[in-house]
Amino acid sequence: MLTVIWKYRVAAQSKAAFEAAYGPEGPWVELFSESPDYDGTELLRSEDGVYLTIDRWISADAYDNFVTLHRADYADIDEECEPLTESEELVGRFLA
Repeated sequence: MLTVIWKYRVAAQSKAAFEAAYGPEGPWVELFSESPDYDGTELLRSEDGVYLTIDRWISADAYDNFVTLHRADYADIDEECEPLTESEELVGRFLA
């Protein structure tokens, strides 16, 4: 199992749009759900405008292959969502 965690700082005026984009009905989950190797996403929010996304995949290879195969779609969604965040940081890739 691979867990990929991202940390975002989101301005108050962008919170609703960010939650829509990164939440369970958003374009990221829609894209990832195309893979049978994807095991879900959690979106966590702190009180000070920091969010974490926690994406789970059956393996690191499955995730890496998916990102490689869907590089253009991934880049398109990333570009669309960039204005919603003040900062974005990969916390890490964790194996279980």
